[in-house]
Amino acid sequence: MGTRTVRLDEEVYERVRAHKRDDETVSEAITRLMGDVSLLDLADEDEPHDEETAAARKETLRRTARSDSEEAAEVSDGEP
Repeated sequence: MGTRTVRLDEEVYERVRAHKRDDETVSEAITRLMGDVSLLDLADEDEPHDEETAAARKETLRRTARSDSEEAAEVSDGEP
């Protein structure tokens, strides 16, 4: 797979770094943290607002956040 150079605001980079595991690259951490959410899914500026689609995207983000929180709790409790 090829690579690309991207710019991240310092704040975004620090947030990713704070969640990055020791054995991960930044790219791997971003992939894991995004889960099934694509940044392209969130950037449909040309589409009119659709309440149903917005609700589905919010739920996806909630699930991802819950999953990350549960994973963090397992790690902090020393569970596998």
